[in-house]
Amino acid sequence: MTATAPAQFKITYTSADVDWELFHRQFDAALARVRGQLGRDYPLYIAGEAVRSAAESIVDRSPSDTAVVLGRFAAATHQEVDRAVRAARVAQAAWAHRGWRERGALVRRAAQLIRERKFELAAIMSLEVGKSRVEAMGDAEESADLLDYYCQQLEDANGFVRQMAKVTPVEHNMDVLRPYGVFACIAPFNFPLALSTGMSGAALVAGNAVVYKPAEEAPWTGLKLYEIYRDAGLPPGVFNFLSGSGPEAGEALWRHPGVDGVVFTGSKAVGLRIYRGLSTGWIKPCLLEMGGKNAAIVMESADLDAAADGVTRSAFGLQNQKCSATSRVYVHERVARPFLEKLVERATALRIGDPTERDVFFGPVINARAVATFERAVAQARREGAILHGGQRLTDGSLERGYFLAPTIARLPLSSSLFLEELFVPFLAAAEVAGLDQAIAEANKVEYGLTAGIFSKRPEEIERFFDEIEAGVCYVNKRTGATTGAWPGAQPFTGWKGSGSTGKGGCGPYYVAQFLREQSRTVIEA
Repeated sequence: MTATAPAQFKITYTSADVDWELFHRQFDAALARVRGQLGRDYPLYIAGEAVRSAAESIVDRSPSDTAVVLGRFAAATHQEVDRAVRAARVAQAAWAHRGWRERGALVRRAAQLIRERKFELAAIMSLEVGKSRVEAMGDAEESADLLDYYCQQLEDANGFVRQMAKVTPVEHNMDVLRPYGVFACIAPFNFPLALSTGMSGAALVAGNAVVYKPAEEAPWTGLKLYEIYRDAGLPPGVFNFLSGSGPEAGEALWRHPGVDGVVFTGSKAVGLRIYRGLSTGWIKPCLLEMGGKNAAIVMESADLDAAADGVTRSAFGLQNQKCSATSRVYVHERVARPFLEKLVERATALRIGDPTERDVFFGPVINARAVATFERAVAQARREGAILHGGQRLTDGSLERGYFLAPTIARLPLSSSLFLEELFVPFLAAAEVAGLDQAIAEANKVEYGLTAGIFSKRPEEIERFFDEIEAGVCYVNKRTGATTGAWPGAQPFTGWKGSGSTGKGGCGPYYVAQFLREQSRTVIEA
């Protein structure tokens, strides 16, 4: 049984005009149903068949309470990976030959199923990865919109078939984009539905088959995506579900010789290893989104209340575990004191707790490794600068059972390596700058280039920010999230430098074409 919302009921990451009472009633009902499913055993799915593995199962626990076992998931080994890739290769030819209109119709049906099941999906994500209710629902809504947007790209391009010019009167020339074959889709935990859906959906609508490995921390959400594609009518073998670890299943998947391309979201270290190792016999497509170290700049002319709101939301939404999260802020020295006071005031007011509960904004981090990273960063910050807020693990009451950390703000010297390292924990580094020259120079020092934001009322500063900042997703005066909130068809999510591999991102108009290769066709009249 699934929760179906009214057609007009939609939540994004920046929603305001929402019937919140209705939303919470529907979420509560879905959460109760989901809790009734806890602790079950789940297989892999290859060519439509349930497959068991001899390896020890993944025990999926909630980061909010590690005593809660959400489920036990089969862990794929290289044998199951091989079986899945072979099944995908068998299924792909018929899937490509179905024609782009039929493929698009089936993927659009999957988008509709996501909308019909969005409360159940959101409840699972809240339990599994610690998303607040609003963050989890935004993830589900974005997933559906991604599928529709990518189908629209295919339709607007007439299936990527185009008539070309003639060189001689007797020839007919066509240009066709055709699928590569089988894509490995390796997804992260932080947007377990939206990123999985966006990557796989673009590959599928283009005519490729997919072997999908969700994050080890989010197999339940990944399984629900498999069920959506299955129920939408995708043929067996076109989308295969492999839960498992990165070192075992993920590594075997992208290295498999039967894989024609990889689409991956995760760490820069893993992404670069895939990029370097994928293309041995020939170059294979490798679409990577590899994180960020995103800066917000607050200038002297800024609305400081809007800036404090925007930085707080982007720094501490999903506990800073977003590729796009604000993890450093550069503040003009003339407004640094009042801005930081406002920032601390807002961080202090955040409601922290079980993210499945109503009105909780800030939940747990994903695992013990994240806690260790946080503690290391805090210790360094205490040596180098000052902790303005937070800086500790939270253990009061029920928080002791999960991975809860205080939202932390540290004032640091610009020389600190904490301005350069992607941490993926609720830690915001702040520093003063003398002006825009210094702010942009500091923002551009990192090896990443995903998102950036500025708060300024001066048009010349805004224009210069756009011209000189080295980031693919840029925001100005965004009170609802200084560096976060990209949406399909509105803000293409493109990583520059060490944040991406192709210069064209998800949510954008060029994404689907990257899952296709060009073929020129010339026919001479007999």
